[in-house]
Amino acid sequence: METIVDAFNDLDTSQKVLYAVGCVVVAVVSVVALRKLFFKKTKATKEYPRDTVILYQIGRGHFAPSMTPFAVKLETYLRMARIPYQNVHGRQRSSKGKFPWIEYNGQEVADSTLCIKFLNQKLGVDLNRDLSPADRGVAQAMQVMAEEHLYWFLVLFRWIYDNDKSLLLNTFKFGKFVFWMIRRQVKKQTWSQGLGRHTEGEITEMFKKDLQSLSDFIGKKRFLMGDEPCETDCAVFGQLSQVYWQFPGTGHEDIIKDKYPNLAAYCERMRETFWPDWDQCITHGGTREATK
Repeated sequence: METIVDAFNDLDTSQKVLYAVGCVVVAVVSVVALRKLFFKKTKATKEYPRDTVILYQIGRGHFAPSMTPFAVKLETYLRMARIPYQNVHGRQRSSKGKFPWIEYNGQEVADSTLCIKFLNQKLGVDLNRDLSPADRGVAQAMQVMAEEHLYWFLVLFRWIYDNDKSLLLNTFKFGKFVFWMIRRQVKKQTWSQGLGRHTEGEITEMFKKDLQSLSDFIGKKRFLMGDEPCETDCAVFGQLSQVYWQFPGTGHEDIIKDKYPNLAAYCERMRETFWPDWDQCITHGGTREATK
């Protein structure tokens, strides 16, 4: 680093200006490239059947149906609610630049929570119908913990702390420079969110506390709120699916199995109940194409 600084200081003013401009151009081009990579919008050329949800997501994961917990959440909801749907795997972004998103009879809806709210209202679905008002409040609180707290631990362990990165690199086929740019953006996001300001040791303790809270709350129940699954099970399962099946390289790949056996049983129960075709929806470590 000192050599680069010394070389820069030896340049005259005009050369320094050119150098600075060049760096800016590289940065701009990199940002544009990233936007094209992740937010490529393509117009659908296929006519989809009416009254069928078209679920846009980034593609199947190695050991769980998606690398994003929100896609697992939304697809689990569609299965739980028995809503007809078709998957479209690719990089078609939503109007908000987020994945996953849906299209229903020509109407686009972005964000997994808003997609579920839209379908609940449109189709008269209420997976929480058996819950008391108090239980609905508890379920909502558990969902917020999972999606607004536990999720960021997943991001930090997967993108920042994982020294291997093989899962990400093998799944998305990133070049080293693109991966560096994405990781840089993730660092900024987690810093702004707040959790990225803590040490890895502090984050690990918070992470375990969230898992312990879920484990204590579920206890011996079959699902989150009792014997029957509810809407929040989709969100909680989406997050846990990443930790239970897709956490290699983080140093915590077996944490649920070893430390929280009731959460492991819960994950297996959700898979057996709503994903009987699980093996067809994963790539088995990138060794084969998912058939669904």
